[in-house]
Amino acid sequence: MNRLLSTVILLALAAPAFGWSKQGHQLVGELAERDLTAAARAEVDRLLAGEPNPTLAGVSTWADEIRAEGNELGQRSRTWHYINFDHAGCDYVPARECPDGNCVIGAINAQRAILADRSQPLQARREALKFVVHFVGDAHQPMHAGFRRDRGGNNFQLNYRGKGSPKGEGTNLHGVWDYWLLRSANLDNPAYTARLLQSPLPEGTQLDADNPAAEWTLESCRLIASNSIYPPKRRITDAYLDLHRPTAEARVRQAGARLASLLNDALDTAR
Repeated sequence: MNRLLSTVILLALAAPAFGWSKQGHQLVGELAERDLTAAARAEVDRLLAGEPNPTLAGVSTWADEIRAEGNELGQRSRTWHYINFDHAGCDYVPARECPDGNCVIGAINAQRAILADRSQPLQARREALKFVVHFVGDAHQPMHAGFRRDRGGNNFQLNYRGKGSPKGEGTNLHGVWDYWLLRSANLDNPAYTARLLQSPLPEGTQLDADNPAAEWTLESCRLIASNSIYPPKRRITDAYLDLHRPTAEARVRQAGARLASLLNDALDTAR
């Protein structure tokens, strides 16, 4: 990794972590758009008419943007981006981990229902579409299904090349997974999309579940325990990025395919 890229990444990690990076969310949207049925694509086009970039990739970061602005909807939706578990067992009890539906699982299900309901106002359905695009991406980022003890890795400080320390500010595990793993590949969106499309969908991508949003999120939680995501001694090197980047890419690939499936079911009335 060159010095300029390292500097950019470290600056990015000094800011609050919001989910997959802008690039990560855009990749999910781009992948999903390629798998929409004609009817679903037509409805997406109708709902996003008038947006500055009326594509799934173009609206994929809207949910983070309104949160950063601090407006009423952004504040109300703050807890919809993640879920925190009390321990490593990843046991999901809705009333405990997602009270009143205020977690990423509840948000996906609620916004998907609004999106599919054609009696809802256009603005409500447009916002629901933008939320769904974003939250499906968030559900596939492992640290968005992390543990309450360290706020999904936000409080787990890391040292990389002498930058950051367990007691310092800046580099943290959540930020590494949000931004660093994908950005360190040093690919623009078209090149990264092409690379992801060259790889087969991970096994188990198409789940037959009563609550797929919960299954996707629980997959993320289980990855934390099974893949040694927490580095020993709170130090990482380039080898950590190289080791875990394929997992991050697989999750983006799955998120794109699953988002397309969700949108096709919600928007294609002929299905």
